[in-house]
Amino acid sequence: MSIRRNTPAVFETLVADATLAASSHNTQPWRFEIGENLIRIVPDFTRRCPIVDPDDHHLYVSLGCAAENMVLAAAAKGWDATVEVRCSGNAHFVEVMLHPGTPVASTLADAIPRRQCTRAPYDGRQVSVDDLVLLERAALGKGVIPILITDKYRLATVAEFVAQGNTVQLRDPRWRKELIAWIRFNEREARRTLDGLWSRACGTPEIPRALGELLLRFVLTPRAQNCKDVPWTKNSAGVLVFVSDVDDVRHWIEAGRCYERFALQATALGLRNALINQPVEVAALRKQLATWLGVGSRRPDLVVRFGFGPEMPKSFRRPVTDVLLAAG
Repeated sequence: MSIRRNTPAVFETLVADATLAASSHNTQPWRFEIGENLIRIVPDFTRRCPIVDPDDHHLYVSLGCAAENMVLAAAAKGWDATVEVRCSGNAHFVEVMLHPGTPVASTLADAIPRRQCTRAPYDGRQVSVDDLVLLERAALGKGVIPILITDKYRLATVAEFVAQGNTVQLRDPRWRKELIAWIRFNEREARRTLDGLWSRACGTPEIPRALGELLLRFVLTPRAQNCKDVPWTKNSAGVLVFVSDVDDVRHWIEAGRCYERFALQATALGLRNALINQPVEVAALRKQLATWLGVGSRRPDLVVRFGFGPEMPKSFRRPVTDVLLAAG
């Protein structure tokens, strides 16, 4: 598919909106093809994380996040959008079909440039019942349900799942190596790559990479990580778990769309959120989590904490020119 000369320039702005979506480790594992009346979102497997995400679940969730940003931004700009998941060989991709329509104002679309995954402590304040209803409604999708947890005892159980996941992952040298490869220890490095986990966005000081890699040998431990993640989880206003009816790529993409809507709704309400996916990234823990939630054989896709917290520096994104596939 080639880029058509009569393609509206607004389509490139929709790609820019899509690139602001969430992705695991801020890998931005997507490329975009622009056609006359559609934009295709394809996986960039060069940016996959085979240790933390061996089945590419998170990668396809990220494509769903990008698609949802595009759909919401398109509606605000006067385009009706429909989404189809298609398959070519062993890879799936998303097609967003676009047709002229009437602009629809949206607080979610307005929140796209402000949304962030806030890796910081929240202040423990509760969220109103009305706002919880809005969050649950935004998170609901086709074959994907949100399970809301606000009870402090159940939040403590989620925190224990997170701690167990940290222990498994941080004892795996391959997992540690993969994570460190995506950490950007200073602004110069972050601006050079325009991806990854910038230290300032994670609330840690900036240091040279060589020193950062050396220090992480001593500070990136299960005990140190749990001393942070456990109280942060317990002190959240709540946790939302996204559960798919079927464990397949189409539902993973749908889960990504649901999460992005939830995150944008949270942003519009002045709330922060952060993915705490350790319990679903360790296969044995994921099964235990499903049992605890009472969802049977359905797959818990994502675990997210939310609450009131500080605004953090935003992670960087690659420009549209870097993610557009060349015209054929």
